Amino acid sequence: MKSPMEDRRKHPRVGIDEPAYISAGGLSMRCRLLNVSSEGAALEVPDPTFVPSDFQLMTEKDRVIRRCRVIWIKKNRVGVAFDQSGMRGG
Repeated sequence: MKSPMEDRRKHPRVGIDEPAYISAGGLSMRCRLLNVSSEGAALEVPDPTFVPSDFQLMTEKDRVIRRCRVIWIKKNRVGVAFDQSGMRGG
C-alpha cells in the first residue's frame, strides 16, 4: 500500500542516496540526496532548522545545480520542488 506522500507525487522518484550540498546566501551545508524525480527530491539533512526555504542544491557526483523550494519537512528529511527554470550542469 502506498503512503499518502507517494499518492500526491505526479512523477515517480528514483532512489539515489548520494552526497549533495545545499547553498544559499554564501553558506553551504552537506546533505544526502535520497531520491529524485523531474519535479523534486527528498534530502536528508543534519538539522532542518538551518535549511532555507529557497536554495541551490548541487550534487557532488555530477555537479548539477538546481534551484529548490522546500515543500515539506519530516524529522531530518526535507522534500523540495525544483524551479524548472533554474537547472544547469557543471
